[in-house]
Amino acid sequence: MQWSHSRVEAFEKCPFNFKLRYLEGAKVNSPIDADNALIVGKALHTGIEKDVQTALKEYFFSYPIISDAHINEAIKLETMIPKAKAILPSGEYEVEIKDDDFHGFIDLLAPATVFERGVELPNTYDIYDFKYSNNENHYKESNQLHLYKYFFEKCNPGKHIRNLYFVFVPKVNIKQKKTEDLMQFRQRIRDKLNESEPHIVQIEYKPEKVIDFLLKVKTISESTEYPQKQSWFCRYCDYEEFCQKGWDYFMKLPSKERRSLEKVEKRVIWIYGVPFCGKTTFANAFPDPLMLNTDGNIKFVDAPYIRIKDEVKVEGRLTKRTLAWAVFKDIISELEKKENEFKTIVVDLVEDLYDFCRLYMYDQLGIKHESDDSFKAWDMVRGEFLNTLKRLMALDYENIILISHEDTSKDITKKGGDKITAIKPNMQDKVALKVAGMVDIVARIVADGNQRTFNFKSDEVIFGGGRLTVTQKEIPLDVNALFTVYDEANRRAVRKAQEGTTAHETEQVTKYTTNTETPTEAPKAARTRRRKTQEEPAPAEPVHEAVDEGQTDDAPTDVSTETDTSTDAPTETLETETEQPKPEVPKRTRRTRKTTAE
Repeated sequence: MQWSHSRVEAFEKCPFNFKLRYLEGAKVNSPIDADNALIVGKALHTGIEKDVQTALKEYFFSYPIISDAHINEAIKLETMIPKAKAILPSGEYEVEIKDDDFHGFIDLLAPATVFERGVELPNTYDIYDFKYSNNENHYKESNQLHLYKYFFEKCNPGKHIRNLYFVFVPKVNIKQKKTEDLMQFRQRIRDKLNESEPHIVQIEYKPEKVIDFLLKVKTISESTEYPQKQSWFCRYCDYEEFCQKGWDYFMKLPSKERRSLEKVEKRVIWIYGVPFCGKTTFANAFPDPLMLNTDGNIKFVDAPYIRIKDEVKVEGRLTKRTLAWAVFKDIISELEKKENEFKTIVVDLVEDLYDFCRLYMYDQLGIKHESDDSFKAWDMVRGEFLNTLKRLMALDYENIILISHEDTSKDITKKGGDKITAIKPNMQDKVALKVAGMVDIVARIVADGNQRTFNFKSDEVIFGGGRLTVTQKEIPLDVNALFTVYDEANRRAVRKAQEGTTAHETEQVTKYTTNTETPTEAPKAARTRRRKTQEEPAPAEPVHEAVDEGQTDDAPTDVSTETDTSTDAPTETLETETEQPKPEVPKRTRRTRKTTAE
């Protein structure tokens, strides 16, 4: 296992989080908040390296749908990126550091001019690391830049790092007042942005920071237990549900047979469109489907179906009613047995199921509306719906198809105040974003006269996207055409993943011994994907902590990046000696330098 600043920091904050993220490889849904530190930080980094327009496009396409909150964050990026670029020197971005047991990326490596006895010294550089955060004190005490300097010089003999710098880009975190409209709030955001300026802070190199890191790596690699460390940070952790229900609740042991990554074994798709555009007919063309129908619209399809509705039975003078949501849960329980020959499960319509879930929870809680118990009822309804939907997604069938109607009743207010219509499924935004994180692809069916097409996300106002990157934005409304695009996207994702890891790497664990030899070398991959980071929340600023490499997952992040070359976690017990090793002490070459003012 190649180590990094973020891995060690993750273990110190919560060993259980470290285990889930790096050893078990537990996956979580994509982030949905407009101010998610991972996505915003990544966009800021892209803007500094390239330009504002590229950064905003990357930011907008990181979400299924864009709301006014996303426009607010785009305004901040649009203002702060040019300010940050103006104070930075020219240099090389995303410089990789790859050692046998360390891997990371330098945000900016800038050539430095240094003279010794009147002669300019070659191969001298400064390191800059970008932080989109107000929590400066935390980063000033971190070992990140010290590790970058030590391992860069170790991996590049003859090259020297002169100075270490953090570039702090302040966040503007203000909330809209009840007394102001959206345009007034945005003007207040702009006023705050005009007062905020990025600045550079120099960090003095301390070799003891590297020694401390190596000792911590040895401690972690010898660990066999990974307890939960509960704190107020838990509310921002993507693995909170794993803590509450236990890892065993989610874990299913696979067979010993190796999987074919190129072959698509399961498709999970969410489609939406206006009424009568052909959604149900399209789903009917999937192999061996079972329709779970809520609106009775099954007149022109021949697939077997089950009508999801309240069931009323009269026994003598007693009338017994089984609510539609309870019927749906019973159907899932029956499908989990896999005592049938269906290959495709179709839910038509998803928004009706959510309404059924609301009525079911009203009955359970003894209320008439969520506002009757606003402290918890909203969360309980959403929790019941999403947890049950996860059971549906986990069903062992070839295709899981969700169908929704299209909603164009909401507008997005652009920066200049103009209104633009948002096109999305007919569901609450919070619920829709969560559901989008559970599927592979979200796409829209468009009917233009007699021509019907299958459309993927083409701009920021259309709800769409998914885990698979689809280059084609429009295809014929044909199941085989969808399968072709889906399979190509899957193969592309597999190739990209294989560039960053090898099957052999998943079985390797760095073994530290008591002698002075180099730790056991982990096999190196051909290339490694850059993985983004997130920043640690300070008590005064409750946002996630920085994780330089993970995330797509758990996302407290800064803008800096490090890379994990092993996507699958090692499962064997770490082998170590009992005696503490003496890690190599980094040495600093003494030179006479002419420093420049920051």
